[in-house]
Amino acid sequence: MHTRIAHAIAGILILSSLFLGIKVNENWFWLTGFVGVNLLQNAFTNWCLMYVILHKLGIKDDGESCTR
Repeated sequence: MHTRIAHAIAGILILSSLFLGIKVNENWFWLTGFVGVNLLQNAFTNWCLMYVILHKLGIKDDGESCTR
């Protein structure tokens, strides 16, 4: 469940910051870059701050991954 929630949050943040960057202020694009860097870092280290936050919120990790 962690993976699905983390991907959903990343997608929401990316799409929101792109919209805000176009409509409000281009500084919102920094949020898009931050999310992208975190996704890249996760690919190499397999550590994700969002997983830590979700675990502390009590959301169980059911071992689900992107591949089945």
